[in-house]
Amino acid sequence: MYKELEKFKSSNQFSLTVDESLEEKCNASDGSGVFLVYDVADKKELIMVGSTGTVQNDGTLKIKNGGLFEKIVNGHQFAKTGRKYSWPAQMKIENITTLEVVWYETFTEEVKGIPTAVEGQVLQNFLDENGKLPRWNVAF
Repeated sequence: MYKELEKFKSSNQFSLTVDESLEEKCNASDGSGVFLVYDVADKKELIMVGSTGTVQNDGTLKIKNGGLFEKIVNGHQFAKTGRKYSWPAQMKIENITTLEVVWYETFTEEVKGIPTAVEGQVLQNFLDENGKLPRWNVAF
């Protein structure tokens, strides 16, 4: 686990195989935060980091188009279609048998981690360690 995620107590994870429904398997909350996607075939490899939620200048949170659940299930990736369709297709292309998705609510009453800032910290650490971004992250 990345050390910048240790302070976020509201979190969980789920696994997804290519034949399962992302919409049914996803146990993410409607809160704001970050999610990490791992290919867990041979060795656990971080392949994507995403986030949802924007902090306004008055310190309030703006949630666009739903929270973590909505972003994970219906957010667009690989095509102009929701992940519930694009992830299984990409898993088949890359011969990925199982994904593990770990999510964290980073902006709550107790802790105020800006979702995109936390996402950036995790990606920066990955870049420092690997010289590149996770393969499903196109850019940051």
